[in-house]
Amino acid sequence: MDILVVGGGGREHAIIWSLSRSPKAGKIYCAPGNAGIAQLAECVPIGVFEFDRLTAFAKEKNIDYVVIGPDDPLAAGIVDVFEAHSIPVFGPRKNAAEIEGSKTFMKDLLHKYSIPTAAYEKFSDYEAALAYLRGQGLPIVIKADGLAAGKGVTVAYSREEAELALQDIMVTKVFGEAGAQVVIEEFLAGQEMSILAFVDGETVRPMAAAQDHKPAYDGDKGPNTGGMGTYSPLPHIDQAIIDEAVETIIKPTAKAMVAEGRSFSGVLFAGLMISPDGKPKTIEFNARFGDPETQVVLPRLKSDLLEIFLAVTEGRLADIEIEWSEEAAVCVVLASEGYPGTYPKGVPIAGLEGRPDELIFHAGTARGEDGSWVTNGGRVLGVVGMGATIAEARAAAYASAETISFSGMHKRSDIAMKAFV
Repeated sequence: MDILVVGGGGREHAIIWSLSRSPKAGKIYCAPGNAGIAQLAECVPIGVFEFDRLTAFAKEKNIDYVVIGPDDPLAAGIVDVFEAHSIPVFGPRKNAAEIEGSKTFMKDLLHKYSIPTAAYEKFSDYEAALAYLRGQGLPIVIKADGLAAGKGVTVAYSREEAELALQDIMVTKVFGEAGAQVVIEEFLAGQEMSILAFVDGETVRPMAAAQDHKPAYDGDKGPNTGGMGTYSPLPHIDQAIIDEAVETIIKPTAKAMVAEGRSFSGVLFAGLMISPDGKPKTIEFNARFGDPETQVVLPRLKSDLLEIFLAVTEGRLADIEIEWSEEAAVCVVLASEGYPGTYPKGVPIAGLEGRPDELIFHAGTARGEDGSWVTNGGRVLGVVGMGATIAEARAAAYASAETISFSGMHKRSDIAMKAFV
């Protein structure tokens, strides 16, 4: 099968790496892709919102199957467009992708169906939001309603920080129209956990659990990023808690979406908080593979990813077996100086040549005029280590990361340390 993957980051690199291992996979294209992805697929210079060009390309190349990576085109209805052209596509339709595209929709859905989540209020008026905020305790969480590249959430520990976050979202509009509404919610303390699941209507098949590290600096300090590293499995979290999250949160949410006429098909990603009493609650839902969770989850998948995708699209997910490796995986993100704020591009990268067999997923790389590797994003590379234990995988990831360098390169040094608490 010839495949088109839409997107161009580390998540898409990991998806293409996994798809390329399938005996059923023919030629793989990626639009727009990146320099690292170009080692596995033919990159096509078409943007993720150029729906007409993407469908025309798929028809021209007789593409058998399309996979959508990022959140924004899903929220904009890219799956609906491919379906209208009778092109098989993996991902949720626009009305189902709203579970990520609108935090107010998601919170209202969870509230309606009594699915565990933090208490919240939603606002479209700044003054009303500010008045409510001033009556709440600290810490408190402030979220832009729409998509903000994983950066529209502030956990405020002071009154000043909370009010500034609200002003940034609703007045300054740092996230544009994503901040037309805000959700102000109760702060949940505990352990974070990510569970991605293949979903086909009411059928839910959870993937291996993972844990992301959002803040930029060691000790979970600094601004939130798209993710500075992740690991899987989670040996410090009891399997019973993971099972409870699937049974009390993910399965009821899939069922609720069907009841609302928004049947979900694709990957449903639950961002969860496990409270000190061991009860999971929902922080967020995403309507696609997480980044960088995908970079540790897919290397642990023993089954054929393309077969799973086809089972989801064809409504037969309940009929297939999915196997996972016992091996552990740890991903360390190498980021540009200044990320998640402004950062330079075109910085030369040393240490990437001659390593095609290693798990190094490219998130923001390009080729210079002389063919050398240069930076082209905030998150540049996701370096993955595998091992029999988290400790072994962590050592392998950091050993590999130490051999790569570029001016201003930043990485956290404590990825996966929570597994040893």
